[in-house]
Amino acid sequence: MAKRRMEFKMERTGLLREGEVLPVTEGKLPDSYYYTLGNAYAMSANYTFRERLRSTEGTVLEVKETPKGFFVTVEFDEEE
Repeated sequence: MAKRRMEFKMERTGLLREGEVLPVTEGKLPDSYYYTLGNAYAMSANYTFRERLRSTEGTVLEVKETPKGFFVTVEFDEEE
């Protein structure tokens, strides 16, 4: 099984811890898809149809603060 990493943007810190396994929900826009992590803890960028996520849950690898805000890196198991 292949691993896939995605970055999610959080508005505030302290909501998630490394190692947590969280569900992810897919949302659809007219030309792309986006993902919401857990209970709206964080939101992904937009992805094309080819880049769609095939997993329904992922593991938090890293939570970091940057000048642009708080970001979460999540790893997913993806079937090839």
